[in-house]
Amino acid sequence: MLEHGGRLRAAAQRYGIAEADWLDLSTGIAPYGWALPAIPSAAWARLPEREDGLEAAARRFYGCVSLLPVAGSQAAIQALPRLRARSRVGVISPCYAEHAHAWRREGHELEELDSATAERELDRFDVLLVVNPNNPTGQRLAPETLMEWRARLAERGGWLLVDEAFMDCTPQQSLAGHCPLPGLVVLRSFGKFFGLAGIRLGFVLADAALLGRLEELLGPWSVSGPARELAKALLQDEAGQARQRQALLRDGQRLDSLLRDCGLAPAGGTALFQRLVRDDAVALHEFLAARGILTRLFATPPSLRFGLPPDEAGWARLGQALIDYSKEHP
Repeated sequence: MLEHGGRLRAAAQRYGIAEADWLDLSTGIAPYGWALPAIPSAAWARLPEREDGLEAAARRFYGCVSLLPVAGSQAAIQALPRLRARSRVGVISPCYAEHAHAWRREGHELEELDSATAERELDRFDVLLVVNPNNPTGQRLAPETLMEWRARLAERGGWLLVDEAFMDCTPQQSLAGHCPLPGLVVLRSFGKFFGLAGIRLGFVLADAALLGRLEELLGPWSVSGPARELAKALLQDEAGQARQRQALLRDGQRLDSLLRDCGLAPAGGTALFQRLVRDDAVALHEFLAARGILTRLFATPPSLRFGLPPDEAGWARLGQALIDYSKEHP
């Protein structure tokens, strides 16, 4: 399996620092949420059923009439390549590495692209994979551009697959409202925005025929009853969503400013993370880890991704560590 952020237990063992003493900034998951509703006992005792209100709540939240709940968008990432015959697949890189990994594993011909060249090279591909906003770069592609690409791909029976895992703070840039359209597949993550990665829930937005094939492949009861009940309640909590969105946008800007003030200007980011591209990325990662602050390290190009601290103590701790590093590495 590929390596991801959030491997706190491994970091604790490597650096000899207890798990409870870490400030984990290695993921792009919201570090706070709101009080969780009680889960009805029937959700634990009975097998989950469709159309229990979750799908309806998700349709309203995403503004899409055709969607399928899945056990995290990762489940769809691994399954979707199995729904196509061997295809020529382009992926705008760098991006979340599981996409390329999944398509290669199923025998598809995959090529990494730059967003600047994708327009002129599009006709060579049957499938184009886009993470928007991009993880880890934070780059955003305009909805108009993506919809033009979708039309060109659909003419040949192709797909535009857009992973919108970090879109919830900027829903006006989402393609969700365009679904269902031929050749358009949109993935949405529940856990990142709501701060509940452990729930393992995501949604696939696409035409009904494709969703039917995907559901058949994934099998029955792919999302647990308790997860469905919890998500249904939060997807209907519009006031809570507005507060969460405002807080994340505020703290995303705060993180950008903090890094800049310490002489570490980000190369891009979203409300949930900021990215540094630096030759000394490994040294900075190790410096912070020795102080119990975990970031996400990328090898190519050398870069770090910083998530949001959960509280004022975390902000102060990160700020002091960055100041200390800047003093030692002027």
